[in-house]
Amino acid sequence: MVAITLPDGSVRQFDGAVTGTIIAAAIGPGLAKAALAMEVNGAQQDMAREITTDAQVKFFTRKDAVALELIRHDAAHVLAEAVQALYPGTQVSIGPSIENGFYYDFFRNEPFTPADFEAIEAKMSQIIAANAPFTRNLVSRDDAITYFQLKGEEFKVQLIRDLPADQDITIYHQGEWSDLCRGPHMRSTGDIGGAFKLLKTAGAYWRGDHRNPMLSRIYGTAWRDQKELDAYLLQLEEAERRDHRRIGKDMDLFHIQEEAVGSVFWHQKGWKLYRTVEAYMRRRLEAAGYEEVRTPQLVDRKLWEKSGHWEKFRKNMFIAEVVDEESTLALKPMNCPCHVQIFKQGLRSYRQLPLRMAEFGACHRYEPSGALHGIMRVRAFTQDDAHIFCTEAQIASETVKFVELLSLVYQDFGFESFAIKFSDRPDVRAGSDEVWDRAEAALKSACATAGVEYVLNPGEGAFYGPKLEFVLRDAIGRDWQCGTLQVDFVLPERLDAEYVTTDSSRARPVMLHRAILGSFERFLGILIEQYAGRFPLWLAPTQAVVATIVSDADDYALEVVAALQAAGLSVESDLSNQKINAKIRDHSLHHVPNIIVVGRKEAEERTVAIRRLGGAAQEVLGLDNAVALLKREATAPDQR
Repeated sequence: MVAITLPDGSVRQFDGAVTGTIIAAAIGPGLAKAALAMEVNGAQQDMAREITTDAQVKFFTRKDAVALELIRHDAAHVLAEAVQALYPGTQVSIGPSIENGFYYDFFRNEPFTPADFEAIEAKMSQIIAANAPFTRNLVSRDDAITYFQLKGEEFKVQLIRDLPADQDITIYHQGEWSDLCRGPHMRSTGDIGGAFKLLKTAGAYWRGDHRNPMLSRIYGTAWRDQKELDAYLLQLEEAERRDHRRIGKDMDLFHIQEEAVGSVFWHQKGWKLYRTVEAYMRRRLEAAGYEEVRTPQLVDRKLWEKSGHWEKFRKNMFIAEVVDEESTLALKPMNCPCHVQIFKQGLRSYRQLPLRMAEFGACHRYEPSGALHGIMRVRAFTQDDAHIFCTEAQIASETVKFVELLSLVYQDFGFESFAIKFSDRPDVRAGSDEVWDRAEAALKSACATAGVEYVLNPGEGAFYGPKLEFVLRDAIGRDWQCGTLQVDFVLPERLDAEYVTTDSSRARPVMLHRAILGSFERFLGILIEQYAGRFPLWLAPTQAVVATIVSDADDYALEVVAALQAAGLSVESDLSNQKINAKIRDHSLHHVPNIIVVGRKEAEERTVAIRRLGGAAQEVLGLDNAVALLKREATAPDQR
């Protein structure tokens, strides 16, 4: 007998081995029709897989969040079949589901373009309509290699050769087509449905290595129904309109070029925006009791080896060899080991804890060129980094203070809500299980004290401790992980940090690694897209342009500029001989929030006409009143 325990605690008995399909049918015709896949003792499996021993079983239907990943995974397989049917000789490599969609990488002499999409989508629809079942076949390593060699699929052969010796090798079939895959899949191609669309193409080196062949990648998206697909496509259109790279160019904020891959050239206006955000954060940190420090860019590998970062992050570090000294230096990829060095200067007392040490730390990490994205994903970035050295008893109170500070900052930047993920121990980590038990228990207790609700993000903690991840939701519903709070018992031990306790003994401090914005570059990219370039006045790099209608008003326009600048505003003048409508249109395209129009009448009456970005009406005010109004609006939230 095989006993199947269901999520409600009920148990179904079967005479022998049983499949998910049979179990679902035994429960009822509704579930038999709706179940797409199942979870057996915590592992996802196909409905057709046999269960031979007692097990806990849960079924997934189209309503479950898991369904999206299954739909996208299966859609990737259907994409590959469609491509090979239409373009014989094309080799397949890998095709995973990703956030909001899927992709597949192909090898052929000619890369794909969006012009190919119509034919490929039509073929995909045919394959889905055929409703071919997904069937799983467990094979030996040698048989799998032979099978794909005969098909001319050299990339699949490489994948198989690199698999661990003890890993099962499975081939999934859908009709006459097959692919190397671990699964699981839904029941058939028909379960995918018609809510899919191909989006774009890109080049991608095999396994991300520029020395390997260039592959042609096709991206697509797939959803449970047409309504979800339409909503996502609308979001993509809005995201395109808000793209920080396009707006950054329109506003003359920054650029990136090949001679400094992954690094940002900040223009004057972009750097002004950067410094405004930095100055705001510095004021918030000083008010919250943080001490700002600055640590070196180049640090000897010995420190990174001792901290454990060399072993974990070496492949992402930029290295400098010093021949005369026979030493190896690394551009720091993070600030934490350096902050411990400052903590260790002199003998620390428990009376000095908590010690909140902050740095706008410039860091460098190697990212593959294909992963770089504007200023959102770069190799050179600055973190609003801080480390709180405290006792174990202070973790909860420091967590409360940090969450309050983070909430205030996000609100000031216009983000109304955020979600929190609790990321626990990863498979590869430093420290014993006992240390991790303490750290995770301490962070969970701190969350309870702070009234923090979170969802579990299993296995995604830092290598030295569990963490909270703070996820922002922007104006068009996209999520961005920015802030983090990590509890670390490991690094103070490895780097020999200690303080004098109340009884004059020595103890290790706990290290809370925390950031609010994360990377300045990425956060500024998020801000640009959040506001589509139409920043609140306190953030706008150029807060107003004074434009003349006639040259007779030039002297008065310069007087208006001087008055606004004296009030602390960033103002420019436009005394060109263009017509006023052309001036308004030009500065609107550059997202200037206020265009102040002056002519003979305004000069005579000492007034100004303020035209707001995106508005058609004008507000006529006396000069002094206008200066007072704009000064008030341009004041940062923490200074109001």
